[in-house]
Amino acid sequence: MLDLRYVRDNLEAVAQMLADRNMAEETRRGLLAEFSALDDKRRALLGEVEALKARRNQVNEEITALKKAKQPADELIENMKSVSARIKELDPEVSRVEEAETALLLSIPNRPDASVPVGRDETANREVRRWGEPGSYAFTPKNHWELGEDLGLMDFARAGKITGSRFVVLSGAAAHLTRALMNFMLDLHVGKHGYQEIWPPCLINSDSMRGTGQLPKFAEDSFKIENTDYWLAPTAEVPLTNLMRDEILEADSLPLCYTAYTPCFRAEAGAAGRDTRGMIRMHQFDKVELVKFTKPEESWDELEKLTRDAEEVLQLLKLPYRVMLLSTGDMGFSSAKTYDLEVWLPGPGVYREISSCSCFTDFQARRAGVKFRREKGAKPEFVHTLNGSGLAIGRTLLAVLENYQNADGTVTVPEVLRPYMGGLEVIK
Repeated sequence: MLDLRYVRDNLEAVAQMLADRNMAEETRRGLLAEFSALDDKRRALLGEVEALKARRNQVNEEITALKKAKQPADELIENMKSVSARIKELDPEVSRVEEAETALLLSIPNRPDASVPVGRDETANREVRRWGEPGSYAFTPKNHWELGEDLGLMDFARAGKITGSRFVVLSGAAAHLTRALMNFMLDLHVGKHGYQEIWPPCLINSDSMRGTGQLPKFAEDSFKIENTDYWLAPTAEVPLTNLMRDEILEADSLPLCYTAYTPCFRAEAGAAGRDTRGMIRMHQFDKVELVKFTKPEESWDELEKLTRDAEEVLQLLKLPYRVMLLSTGDMGFSSAKTYDLEVWLPGPGVYREISSCSCFTDFQARRAGVKFRREKGAKPEFVHTLNGSGLAIGRTLLAVLENYQNADGTVTVPEVLRPYMGGLEVIK
C-alpha cells in the first residue's frame, strides 16, 4: 500500500504511474478523484471532531473550577450534552470514511522503480543477460507432454477425472524427479545461500492475503474455502511474508532470508486459450519460494542476490535461460521491480518464465505492518520485502524433460539430480 500522504501530495505523479501501469484514463481519474474527496471529507470530519473534543475538555475544566468554587455549572453541563452527542455522531462517520479511503488505497498498485522500462506489455521488457546456449538436436524435439505421455510419466486424463482440467497426475520417475528437484533446490538455498527453511501452512487467512497484495485485487484468481476465512496459498510468498506481520524487528537481524516448499493454488491459470496443453498453466503446482526482509537501503542489492540465487538452480541443472527486466505494464501489482527468469524449452522453441524475482519496497510491509527499529528508542520504520521463485518445480521438471530428451525417446537425468534419484541416469 502506498503512503496516504504521498498519494495526497503527489496526485499527478500517481496518475502518471497508473497510466504507465496501463490503468485506463477514466478509471485512474475516477479513482484519484474519489480518493481526494474521501481524504478531504476525512480531514474535515477529523477537524470538527478534534475541535469539539478540545472544546469539551476546556469546558470540563471550567465546570470543575465552578464546582470547586461552589458556583452553578448547569448551563455549561447542558451545553456539553449537545457537543457530546455530536461527537458520538461523528466518530462512526470518521471510521466509515477512513475505511473507505483505506480500501481505495489498497486498490492502487506499487510505484515502479525508476530503472523499470515504461511500456504497455511484455513487448517492452528488457533482456538483461543470457546463460547457456539452446541445444541442437538431430531430431525434432518433443514437447514435455508428449514425452510425459510416451514415457508414462504424466496423465492429464485421469487427473481430469479426479478433479478437472489443468491438473496432472505424475507417476514413477516424474514423481521422483519432482521430489528430487524440491530437495535439490532447498538444499542449495539453505546450505549454500543461507536461507532458513520454513514449512508453513498452506491454508491462510484474509489478513495474510491482504498483507501481500492478493486481496482485494486478486480475490477472483484465488481459491477460497467456503464458509471459512481460509484461502489456499497461491504461493509461499504469502505465509512467509506474513510470518512477521504486525511485528517490529531489530536492525541487526536483517536481512531475514526464508525459503519454503509449498503446493500452490490459483483459480486463474493464464490467458484464455493459451497453454491449454501440458504443465505450463496449472491450477495446482509446486514451488520453492525465496523471501527476504531487508533494510530499505539494502533492498536493491538483495534483489540482485536473490535473483542470482534462483539463477544458480538453472546453472547447476545446465538449463539455458535469460533474465528479463519487466516493464511497467507487465510487472505485478505489488512489485516495484521484477526480473523474470525464462528457461529455454526446445519443444516449442521458446523461452518461458520459470521464476519472478521482485522487490516490493515498503508496499507489502505497510499493508502487513512489518517494521524494524534501527536502535533502541528509535522510531520504527517499514522494512522492504522481496521474493522470488527458486524455482517453480513443475516448470523445472518440464524444462529438464525437454532439454535432456534423446533421439530414442528417453530422457537423461541431469548429473546434479542423480544423487536425489538413487543414481538413476536415464528415464526410459
